[in-house]
Amino acid sequence: MTVLILSIIGVISGFILFSRVIIKNSVQHYTGNVRVSVIIPARNEEKNLPYLLDSLQKQTYKPYEIIVVDDFSEDSTSKIAKIFGAKVIKNRELPKGWTGKNWALWNGFLESSGDVLIFLDADVRLSPFAVESLLKEQVKVGGAISVIPYHYTDKFYERLALITNILGIFAFTSPFERKSPKGLYGSCIVVDRENYEKVKGHYSVKGELLDDLNLGKKFSDAKINIKNFIGYDLVSFRMYPYGIISEIQGFSKGAILSANTLSFGTIFLIVLWLLGLVLVGFITPFLFFSHLPIAIFYEIGYLFYTLQILYFTKYTGRFGIFIPIFHFISTAFFILVTLHSFYQVAFKKKVLWKGREISVERRNNV
Repeated sequence: MTVLILSIIGVISGFILFSRVIIKNSVQHYTGNVRVSVIIPARNEEKNLPYLLDSLQKQTYKPYEIIVVDDFSEDSTSKIAKIFGAKVIKNRELPKGWTGKNWALWNGFLESSGDVLIFLDADVRLSPFAVESLLKEQVKVGGAISVIPYHYTDKFYERLALITNILGIFAFTSPFERKSPKGLYGSCIVVDRENYEKVKGHYSVKGELLDDLNLGKKFSDAKINIKNFIGYDLVSFRMYPYGIISEIQGFSKGAILSANTLSFGTIFLIVLWLLGLVLVGFITPFLFFSHLPIAIFYEIGYLFYTLQILYFTKYTGRFGIFIPIFHFISTAFFILVTLHSFYQVAFKKKVLWKGREISVERRNNV
């Protein structure tokens, strides 16, 4: 009976954490007249760029300029960007004290001239109404917004990210984070040029591994409004088409460090949610074919979590049916990623991402 109570508490915690702050696809067109600069950092992104650039060409509100910053790619990144008519900037050698993505984004900004800046990761895809919907929400907020894209997956290993993905949604959209937002989600950030320059943009977080979270904090500290949304049917991505190693590296680089930015309320409810998830997830499969009286309580708890996860995935990502039902597999993957992240942060003091070793020791940003 105790395990059923813990499961119910966990599921309730999940529903409290999950906020359906979906960016709206309004039927009314954006009536503003601003120049939009889209800035895309790209390092070996020949597989992703065609999807993003094609979706940008189909926008109902056309960007004024699309800037692709080629960050020392060894593939056809630049060639593909030019085929789609983007302005290509070859990134300069990384200076001391900078991380690669921040340097690429900053150099992209320096080459831009738009009134509104949209920073997009190369793996993002946009619906035709996305840009004007983003602009409308940015105007309402009056500062910076970010979007957690809907997560499309294709291969089995990509679907292992289910639980990690849900936890990311919790971290950016829980009521506690929305009440006093401190971070932005880096895959899609929209901000007007004036406010970006006010905080010195990515220059102000040049040495930070978690550029998006720290940039959001810079805006908040400067009393500039920020708000995070779920992309749903407007903004999506396919995060790791290059294999499970890149997936582990990608999630590991910020798993431990990002937890330090969360409010106590968010962390507390996440712990409650994970406690029930781990308990029923790992024990229920062993009890399923047993005749022990206690098994029914685990099975009911497992069913509650399964139904909740299926509901969450409706808004957050396409993970098939197998992984949501057998969610303990994805939970085990999340634990692996967390342990790997802890090892890198606590012992190696650096993480590996896209061929670069990045120090996790905090640097002084100007």
